[in-house]
Amino acid sequence: MQMPELDDLYADIILDHYKNPRNQGLIPSASLNAEGFNPFCGDQVKLSISLETNGTISNVGFEGEGCSISQASASIMTVLLIGKNLEQALLLNNTFRKLMSGNTISELSELDIGELAALEGVKEFPVRIKCALLPWATLVDAMNQYR
Repeated sequence: MQMPELDDLYADIILDHYKNPRNQGLIPSASLNAEGFNPFCGDQVKLSISLETNGTISNVGFEGEGCSISQASASIMTVLLIGKNLEQALLLNNTFRKLMSGNTISELSELDIGELAALEGVKEFPVRIKCALLPWATLVDAMNQYR
């Protein structure tokens, strides 16, 4: 169980990314593009990713509408992806999915998930897990379309 101070910090991180999203706006001439939609709640995310010639993610942008969890997750994801290659992005995706399916951060310590840790509490609310995973599912769709 988390300490109340940590819960407050995590809530502040989620709120900050929701109110002040990072990398908002789509990238013209992006290498990868995809759209995700959750029909159950109406959350939506559009994602665009630019790759350098060596396969490194140089820029990520998103647009979206929905709850604070889906939009904060998208914002945090964009920050974490810049500088990684697609294989590393997929590893980060898989790690976050494990976190949402019940693993603890200590069990996933092999990879620095940064501010994604703020979303760990979402796994206690199964209905909201899809909100947190929507941007990540959109990322996987973009990578599948690219390949």
